[in-house]
Amino acid sequence: MKQLTPVLVVDAIEPCLPFWVDRLGFTRTIEVPEDDRLGFVALQKDGVEVMVQTRSSVVAGAPRMEEFPFGGPTHLHIEVSDFDAVDRALEGAEVIVPRRTTSYGATEIVVREPCGHFIGFASVPSNGG
Repeated sequence: MKQLTPVLVVDAIEPCLPFWVDRLGFTRTIEVPEDDRLGFVALQKDGVEVMVQTRSSVVAGAPRMEEFPFGGPTHLHIEVSDFDAVDRALEGAEVIVPRRTTSYGATEIVVREPCGHFIGFASVPSNGG
């Protein structure tokens, strides 16, 4: 195995983009249109990749997927090197778990991004706690 990339399934991609691009500084590396909107987008920053795809695009590419319920919301955990910078970028976001220090010494925060998925950010002590 070489890489794991989550795919967040959403109703519409456009409402999600300001969170990832404007707040967090991700770059749109791949875009696939779907009629008059986006059906798929890949986002990257500092070696981290997240893909966002519409439900309708998933089913168009793999019709059998319509038989299965789409789970969600998804919860992603992203380790960061500059927690304070991420915390500032999240100002005004919907906070689910306020900034805290865990029992093992990590600093973390969990927010809900505009498309409903939970994104946790953490700075983990280098000594593992």
